[in-house]
Amino acid sequence: MKEKVQKFGRALSAMVMPNISIFIAWGLITALFIPAGWCPNPTLNEIVGPMQRFLLPVLIAYSGGKMIYEHRGGVVGACFAIGIIAGTETPMFIGAMIAGPLGGYLMKKTDELLDGHIPNGFEMLVNNFSAGILAAILACVGCLVIEPACVALTGALKTGVEFLVSHGLLPLTSILVEPAKILFLNNAINHGIFTPLGMDQVQEVGKSIFFMIEANPGPGLGLLIAYYLSTKGEVKQSSLSAMIIEFFGGIHEIYFPFVLMNPITLIGVIAGGMTGVLVNTIFGSGLVSAASPGSIIAILGMCAKDSYVGVLLSIAAATAVSAIVCTVLLKAFAKEGNLEEAKQQVSASKAQAKGTPAPAAALSALKIVFACDAGMGSSAMGAANLTKKLKAEGLDITVPHYALNEVPADTQVIVTQSSLVERAKERCPHAAIYPINNFMASAEYDQIVDDVKNGRVGAKPEPSHVNMQKVVFACDAGMGSSAMGAASLTKKLKAAGCDVTVPHYALNEVPTDTQVIITHQSLVERAKERCPHATVYPVMNFMGASEYDEIVSELVGA
Repeated sequence: MKEKVQKFGRALSAMVMPNISIFIAWGLITALFIPAGWCPNPTLNEIVGPMQRFLLPVLIAYSGGKMIYEHRGGVVGACFAIGIIAGTETPMFIGAMIAGPLGGYLMKKTDELLDGHIPNGFEMLVNNFSAGILAAILACVGCLVIEPACVALTGALKTGVEFLVSHGLLPLTSILVEPAKILFLNNAINHGIFTPLGMDQVQEVGKSIFFMIEANPGPGLGLLIAYYLSTKGEVKQSSLSAMIIEFFGGIHEIYFPFVLMNPITLIGVIAGGMTGVLVNTIFGSGLVSAASPGSIIAILGMCAKDSYVGVLLSIAAATAVSAIVCTVLLKAFAKEGNLEEAKQQVSASKAQAKGTPAPAAALSALKIVFACDAGMGSSAMGAANLTKKLKAEGLDITVPHYALNEVPADTQVIVTQSSLVERAKERCPHAAIYPINNFMASAEYDQIVDDVKNGRVGAKPEPSHVNMQKVVFACDAGMGSSAMGAASLTKKLKAAGCDVTVPHYALNEVPTDTQVIITHQSLVERAKERCPHATVYPVMNFMGASEYDEIVSELVGA
């Protein structure tokens, strides 16, 4: 059950997280130019409505569709969302979250149904019209069916929220929110639930308290202060550095191991969260858009003009209450916890939720990346730590950070959580993988630095056997030319007794574990950049039978 909830949460956050920068852009424009903003401007205020009603939901829908079926699923999901958006003045964020993945899934199934039934040379025509017809149908269904359902759902949620507010019960949401954070559902709750509700509230009153319920760093900061005051040794020192990351970096997961070390402290965190919500309710304060990550910097940047006092007091009060309650609980009930074991627990939970020294020139060219499930908080912190240690050893290597599904194909070394190793191998099968359990552990980074310095890392050898499921046809756009070439090559492979269907892709979307790429000779270098460990077969003529015969002969004999 927990795994299913986390998977659903990851899906919700995966639609919103890639577009957070545009939410921030919208928030800044709103804070500055609406009538109650810092610099009211009737002309620039006209940007606010279209961004909220059209741009943001369409971006969410595209991301959801792309998550299921790459670009093709994304565009169909976006068209589906437009049908939902057009039928109402209410921002349809919930509708977009339905339309994106559903549109991508239906497009994928449509292509699977048509696979093998398209006449040679008609691939581009069929592909374009199948997507166009499906998108047109879904836009109509969205307008006539999904939109009324979403309006009803939004109305029900509004009624529930109004009930909580009118009865002074909104602080009780922290009873669910704070434990859910420890299960790595914080992004799902913030972006999947509170963001749609908050955007709707902003449209009505220019700000929303919902953006502060999960983002408030006070409860976590208070917990860390309690540990600093109540413990000693490594735990005390770790809590101090974690405070800085929690408050200024906004990475809530930094305090999760401290809760797991003494679960009784969850009571203090909940009390802090409830206090923060209560203060914001009393002062009527809120933000104009989502603050992500939950850093004091992001929160102040998104704060409504009349809400700075209330927001700052809510953070201060949440911190104080959490610190006091957690200190009492630690003094009375704390057991001697193992911080390393707790951090390993967090890593495991997050995965369920996400010889001869080399020459200096080769070392500086070594491509090392840090990856986690979302490519944001955890990996950014780990990448910074590893970069510092490499530079301290005289190695001029800067380690970038990525979401695991966006790691570049030519990566030679991936540093990631131990529970994500298998996914890292799937993403870059030729890279060396370094698993870690603690993003702040010096010893684990020291081993990596030592291996790099002494030339003990690098790309793995290419496999000697070609997996026919890893053969693809690619062109610039991944449509007409490559579709036709892939169909021709598939027929020749089947005629040679090899029952495999060769897929076709735009070159920048070729899967990174591809072993063989067939493409136009002018695109060979780009193909090698995309998949440096793949064998690339250049062709001059996408309809050239003799060229395909030679490729088939080599592949079948490989």
